[in-house]
Amino acid sequence: MNMKVNGILESALYFDDIEEAASFYKNLFDFETLIQNERLIALNIADKQVLLLFKKESSLSPITLPGGGIIPPHDGSGPVHIAFSISSDSYDDWLTRLANHHIETESTVEFNEGRSIYFRDPGNHLVELATPGIWKGLD
Repeated sequence: MNMKVNGILESALYFDDIEEAASFYKNLFDFETLIQNERLIALNIADKQVLLLFKKESSLSPITLPGGGIIPPHDGSGPVHIAFSISSDSYDDWLTRLANHHIETESTVEFNEGRSIYFRDPGNHLVELATPGIWKGLD
């Protein structure tokens, strides 16, 4: 049997105000909402990943699902990091888009064969836009 992981399906960030966070990500990236409730907002990322925006401390108790099973408790705090891949030829357009959305670029970096743009979201998480070549062999 060939058992391997096929990718990351979900990534989670935690916020005091998930409505503000969802507005930020939807307006900047045009992400579609998959589900929304008082505990979380799930956004579609390129039709292959999900970004979960959780209200801080809203998932500290187990969640029993109607169809059976329990989602164990979880939470997060502090300024974490997330990176989204972008094409090399869209790099300058992203710098312009960030400026047009009044989002301050915290840093730009060139390493290996790629480039990255760093900025903060409403929860003070470090968001990165990375072109191919940041990680050798990965695009």
